Amino acid sequence: MKTLLTFAAALALAASTSAFANAHKEAPGMAASGAMTKQQSKMGDCNKDAGEKKGDERKAFMKTCLSAKPVTQQTKMKKCNVDATGKKGDERKTFMKECLSA
Repeated sequence: MKTLLTFAAALALAASTSAFANAHKEAPGMAASGAMTKQQSKMGDCNKDAGEKKGDERKAFMKTCLSAKPVTQQTKMKKCNVDATGKKGDERKTFMKECLSA
């Protein structure tokens, strides 16, 4: 009887451990398809850009990089227009083309 109880307890423990492991299999924030979320992708890009930085320098870089908003085409256009003030004709056209493609 004691052996049967021990066996039943061990079986219940194994079942609960297996269920727990399966429930927590995916990393938090990971999409069900296994694809990275935008934030995870951004983290990877910033990590690559950080290169060999270490300590406080790396921490500051990562904070700035991860909080940076992507530059929209509209924002680029506004900035380039301001920078092109005083330019006319072909000079302005060339400047705008280079500025917007940067």
